[in-house]
Amino acid sequence: MGNVMYQYRHETEVNADVEGTFAWFEHEGSFRRLMPPWEVAEEVRADQSLDVGSRRIFRFPMGPIKMKWIAEHTAYDPPFFFADKMVKGPFWSWNHDHHLSEEEGVTTVVDEVRYQVPFGPLGNLVDSILGGMLVKSRISRMFRARELRLKRDLERHATFSHLPRKKILIAGSSGMIGTQLSAFLDTGGHEVWKLVRRQIRENENELFWNPEIGELDPEILVGFDAIIHLGGEGIGDKRWSKKRKIAIRDSRVNSTKLLSEAIASLENGPEAFILASAIGWYGERGDEELRESSGIGNGFLADVCHDWEGSASAVEQSDVRTIFLRSGIVLAATGGALGKMLLPFKMGGGGPMGGGRQWMSWISLDDEIYAIHHLLMNSNSSGEYNLTAPNPIRQRDFAKTLGRVLRRPAFAPIPRLAVKILFGEMGEKLTLDSQRVLPERLEKEGYNFLHSNLEGALRDSLGLWSKK
Repeated sequence: MGNVMYQYRHETEVNADVEGTFAWFEHEGSFRRLMPPWEVAEEVRADQSLDVGSRRIFRFPMGPIKMKWIAEHTAYDPPFFFADKMVKGPFWSWNHDHHLSEEEGVTTVVDEVRYQVPFGPLGNLVDSILGGMLVKSRISRMFRARELRLKRDLERHATFSHLPRKKILIAGSSGMIGTQLSAFLDTGGHEVWKLVRRQIRENENELFWNPEIGELDPEILVGFDAIIHLGGEGIGDKRWSKKRKIAIRDSRVNSTKLLSEAIASLENGPEAFILASAIGWYGERGDEELRESSGIGNGFLADVCHDWEGSASAVEQSDVRTIFLRSGIVLAATGGALGKMLLPFKMGGGGPMGGGRQWMSWISLDDEIYAIHHLLMNSNSSGEYNLTAPNPIRQRDFAKTLGRVLRRPAFAPIPRLAVKILFGEMGEKLTLDSQRVLPERLEKEGYNFLHSNLEGALRDSLGLWSKK
């Protein structure tokens, strides 16, 4: 069997004019936003245009090795058409045309792809044995995810389209949340800069600091409308030794204090400072409903969050609007708590932990991004905000829902003692503590949650939508 050329077509309608829709694609961040949320991919290069010859390059795991995908733009006719081809990657060939047209304020985006499956004739043989659907089903999932992201992003940007675009500096831009937030803000026309601890790259919007030794020139902060700090050592990455606990606390407190005092020293500082925090502030609280007005809890995480938020006192006492993001469990297939759960659940080893009665307060990754955007753009937003979905869920019900989405059993119990033995204090606090947190202030401000329902959030994150 020789090489077979397949064709795929996908149509998306968005409530935006063709110029605005095309502009969304032209931003560097669109490439990241269009990546399916379940795909682990590292961006290597993204030229800041769709002009003929420009390239976008990323790496992704393929078994034990990392493979490169190099896409080169081959046609450019704004705002109606652009095209790219795969120069290097897993497919034998891949040519992708994007057609845009507008009628009565609604833009139709038509994606047309011509491709040859991976591994040439062998790939064709395998695909034909499976009814020709192996590759096509993956492509269909990808384009549905692209459609949802495009429509939702344009809708969220439209909410604040009447306001001026902002110049924004983000610390912690390479993390799970920071990567998506940077890309989303970029597609909205904001000027996004990154505050990094490594050597800055040429021709990139990057500024240097080294919070470990207190190195930060306040003058580089001049001219920004908003500064967002998302950095800190991973809380769930390793067991909590005494040394690890110090690193978790100090990485947050010291960097925030340094940044806060630098901002406060400026004669003309930013309009807003947004600081990551966590619902760890509330500690173990059983069935109690927790709102922003609820008092602080007890334990290591509560102490860290108290010191973390307190280290922003200098900027909070200045004229800068200060916002604290008390985030719950952020659901993302490529990292965080959900990323760690997927393998055991896919193998049928998921289930209630420590009895499963503890409350889990979660939020989808897109709602995390959209909520931060809401707080950034709404000049009346300030103070503490719970970034959690309106419907927290008991852990046993979370496990049951994830099992249903993955079509796997989810009734293998993990006793409390086993959690302590396997993961130590870290596992005990992150999986067994009960926190029933409600986003009261966000809802009062009219924020509209994309995902109030856990199953919908999981299906979107994993690309496992129900067939209706």
